[in-house]
Amino acid sequence: MIPGRMIPESVLAALKLACQESPHDHDMRLHLADLLLQDGQAAAALEQAKVVLSGEPDHVQALRLAAWAADEAGETQTAARYHRLHDALTGVIQGAAPSTADTPPKAVLAGPHADSPFEDEPLVDSAADQRWDLQTPRVTLADVAGMDEVKRRLELALLAPLSNPELLKLFGGTLRGGLLLYGPPGCGKTFMARAVAGELSARFINVGLSDVLDMYLGQSERNLSEVFALARRKAPCVLFLDEVDALGRRRSQMRHSAANVVGQLLAELDGAKASNEGVFVLAATNSPWDVDPALRRPGRFDRTLLVLPPDLEARRHLLELQVRSRPVEGLDLPALASRTEGFSGADIGHLVASATELAMEDAIKQGKVRPIRQVDFLRALKDVKPSTRAWFETARNAAQFANDNGEYDDLLSYLRGKSSGR
Repeated sequence: MIPGRMIPESVLAALKLACQESPHDHDMRLHLADLLLQDGQAAAALEQAKVVLSGEPDHVQALRLAAWAADEAGETQTAARYHRLHDALTGVIQGAAPSTADTPPKAVLAGPHADSPFEDEPLVDSAADQRWDLQTPRVTLADVAGMDEVKRRLELALLAPLSNPELLKLFGGTLRGGLLLYGPPGCGKTFMARAVAGELSARFINVGLSDVLDMYLGQSERNLSEVFALARRKAPCVLFLDEVDALGRRRSQMRHSAANVVGQLLAELDGAKASNEGVFVLAATNSPWDVDPALRRPGRFDRTLLVLPPDLEARRHLLELQVRSRPVEGLDLPALASRTEGFSGADIGHLVASATELAMEDAIKQGKVRPIRQVDFLRALKDVKPSTRAWFETARNAAQFANDNGEYDDLLSYLRGKSSGR
């Protein structure tokens, strides 16, 4: 597997071969396109979606995948065309007044583009903007199976105040500061952030550590300033800072030049040079206890949300999605889901890939193709274990000694429940 990617090459190669042998199996081809997109191969995913669209121009799923892949590949005009076709086929009319349920909150619409439908604006204004991962998410919290507690907390901490700005004002509240998502890796923090942007009908910018940090003096600070400026121009916008513990590590642990980056981030969050109206900053970390305390003060990342491994319903749904376009036979998904307690979403993807490889290996030995069966998953479960265990061991020690203000109460409550067998 290529470092940093999550889909084994053997799985992709097998699917490509199957698509060559069955060129009219559009479901299989779209599954390949979806995996390629997850694997960071947006251009290849787009080509697979185009093959389906050449035979079925009105294939809704293919149009959606093509739009996402074109967005990821930086082909903004192509993405816009596919979005328009998808919306026309699904009954979403560009420029029409949305229903009450679909209307973005008034507070979100405040910003430089509040008077025009942002779907019709160019996604990229300049060559400098093209380096940032600017998206228009189509997913919402309704697309997240299970995880009801996380969705409830998101609703209380962010979405409800935005939906009721007058009520918030009446109670003397303001929606300042950002929301920090924390938890074990691979449990969907980035997907949750995208879903929030979808709920708000807002643009989404995903900023990773490598996007900001630069070896040249002062360039990292300029990068931060540039992406915040883009978010303000594209408001309403959700700006998502991944690995914020590395970007905003305690300055006492940093060299002077790196500490300057934290200072720049603080200035941008405070809106020292420009208003952040319509810009909603979310961040994710696996190690919130390593984040600089200055970033956790009121008006900055003053609210935290624990994102735990998928619950039973979410695990069953993830398994169902992973096997939907694969040749399977006699699978008991609820039973498999019950045996994956503590698995992250990435772990479940690894489990399905391992079971697929076992089935393929057996098919090669027998000289004939056979579907993936329950026994393949049971064999894979002997080797694939939840990757979250190590994180919880570290988190337990850190939270117990850094919980003076109760910010890790949810985590400690969860750990106590696990240790008591509940």
